[in-house]
Amino acid sequence: MNSFAAISSDASLSNASPSNVSPDVAPPLAARQLSLSYGRGSARRTVIDALDLELPAGQVTAIVGPNGCGKSTLLASLARLHVPDQGAVLLDGHDIQRLPAREMAQRLALLPQETHAPEGLTVAELIRFGRQPHQSLFKQWSRDDRRVVDEALAAADLHALADRPLDAMSGGQRQRAWIAMAIAQQTPLLLLDEPTSALDLGHQLEVFELIRDLAAAGKTLAMVVHDLVSACRFADYLVAMLDGRIVAAGRPSDVVTTALVRDLYGVECTLMQDPATGSPLLTNIRSARHSRG
Repeated sequence: MNSFAAISSDASLSNASPSNVSPDVAPPLAARQLSLSYGRGSARRTVIDALDLELPAGQVTAIVGPNGCGKSTLLASLARLHVPDQGAVLLDGHDIQRLPAREMAQRLALLPQETHAPEGLTVAELIRFGRQPHQSLFKQWSRDDRRVVDEALAAADLHALADRPLDAMSGGQRQRAWIAMAIAQQTPLLLLDEPTSALDLGHQLEVFELIRDLAAAGKTLAMVVHDLVSACRFADYLVAMLDGRIVAAGRPSDVVTTALVRDLYGVECTLMQDPATGSPLLTNIRSARHSRG
């Protein structure tokens, strides 16, 4: 088991950089002209095409777009799970392909969409795995490691469930346990691939609120999200992808338009503003094809 390891919707973007980032300060994680393809010969298919991206520090970035647009591939590339055909991913200005594996694991954590744990593994035992990058032959389990695990349990509100097997927990509780493992890894960066997939509404809220808490504590997070409304509500920065490219990026309230929704998902909608949060809400959703007819 190893689960660690851009500005307006009508603009065609070659760069997607938060406007509040100083050009003299390297972003915590960035892609520069990143290209990635699968297959060989005539079956070769470009998945990511000359993509530029910067994650704003200390904020939650949501990556959205239709199925097959390259969202999860981009996230995996940011975590060094894929070697790019061209371009580079930069961690604090350094090419991640040149960083030692232990250093990578101490600076960036990835929670994939599919997670697997041995049968009977408890919550506390899972979270302990997050300390592996900080241990070595000469630095074994310590009092400091125990403190970090306790803090991760508290952050995910799992102290009462520490000794419960993962397979005896609800989906939302299990997902919080996996995030707690990533918290115990103590990385400033956390990437999550569809962290609320297959969860009911209540458990989705638990996970999203935990993600917001981590950002409030200073972490930089990026997550792939299918639900655009949830992405708008819980993310500070939105990246919209289509056919391996970024077609819009920025604050959700700035970039989400009816035209963008139509381009991404082939649907018409009416946009409203959430009276409590100010984030965009989609109502009166209908097929763009039927609307034309």
